[in-house]
Amino acid sequence: MSKHGRILVAMSGGIDSSLASVLLHEQGYEVIGMTMKTWDYAGSGGSKKETGCCSLDSINDARTVAVELGFPHYILDIRTEFGDYVIDHFTGEYLEGRTPNPCVLCNTHIKWDALLRRADRLDCEFIATGHYANMRQENDRFIVSKGVDTWKDQSYVLWGVSQESLSRTKLPLGHLRKTEIREMAKERGFMDLVNKSESYEICFVPDNDYRGFLKRRMPELESQVMGGNYVMQDGTVVGKHEGYPFYTIGQRKGLGIALGYPVFVTEIRKDTNEVVLGIDKDLERDGMYVSKLNLQKYARIEGPLETVTKVRYKHEGTPATIIQEGDDRIQVLFHDPVSAIAPGQAAVFYEGDDVVGGGWISKSFRQ
Repeated sequence: MSKHGRILVAMSGGIDSSLASVLLHEQGYEVIGMTMKTWDYAGSGGSKKETGCCSLDSINDARTVAVELGFPHYILDIRTEFGDYVIDHFTGEYLEGRTPNPCVLCNTHIKWDALLRRADRLDCEFIATGHYANMRQENDRFIVSKGVDTWKDQSYVLWGVSQESLSRTKLPLGHLRKTEIREMAKERGFMDLVNKSESYEICFVPDNDYRGFLKRRMPELESQVMGGNYVMQDGTVVGKHEGYPFYTIGQRKGLGIALGYPVFVTEIRKDTNEVVLGIDKDLERDGMYVSKLNLQKYARIEGPLETVTKVRYKHEGTPATIIQEGDDRIQVLFHDPVSAIAPGQAAVFYEGDDVVGGGWISKSFRQ
């Protein structure tokens, strides 16, 4: 009999999730490893060698750890549910002129649900992942907070995990730094994991060419949207672009236009197929609306709340007052301007190290 019960660990084949399973095994949990196959790389049409969490090498790396420690390992094929939800959302958001964040969507709506369903079938009380974040229970709420390794902190991508799911989740790496994880892997003889390069790409866009992915997925798209106007802030037409879905807020490179000074995409107008350009100052906004909320620290935000709000994963965050309007919208009033707020991205609200909650950016504005 195990000391702590049975736990299902999501294993991508990388060093973090592998060490999460090792540590839980050493703590006395009865570990079952599971690697999720989310995407068939062979069908993506990309030009690079298969890498990342869905590759055969990664599946084998996860299984090697399980075999060495003597716990079961399974492969879970969720390509259908992943494609139907995450990839359809990804393409749909670009068609709406927004910039999606598929990794957050996958974490919160696919992986957790899929893991918990299988955990029930395997009689596992808990699931675990290798995210660098902490979690605690306080006042009947399960609260995610930042990991101690500020560079690797992944609390941003966990804002959408429900209270019910968090109640059955363990995050064993939150109190550790990446350097410590590498040392632990060395001490235990997992040198292949230590030497393995990490992938930061979207798993189904492994060459980071989202334009190419959209064109392959929708062959007719390019001809439908090509030839729209580049316009400046005052409406002046300055050139033609390749189609509004192929641009993102804040983009500077790859515009194919030279005006004699640096310009950036400041707005995408789907209805008129216009891409608005401006200088870096034109990217600044000090307010936004966030919808499709998931709150963690509080069941509801009563009155104005002072937070630090992040508008993308590597954004350090900006002090802001947030005000909940109705059940599913928050108005964010930044204390200082923020550059390149992109509708479609996730906004996450922090109180100290704690995740208050988050949602999807629907619109930015100037106060």
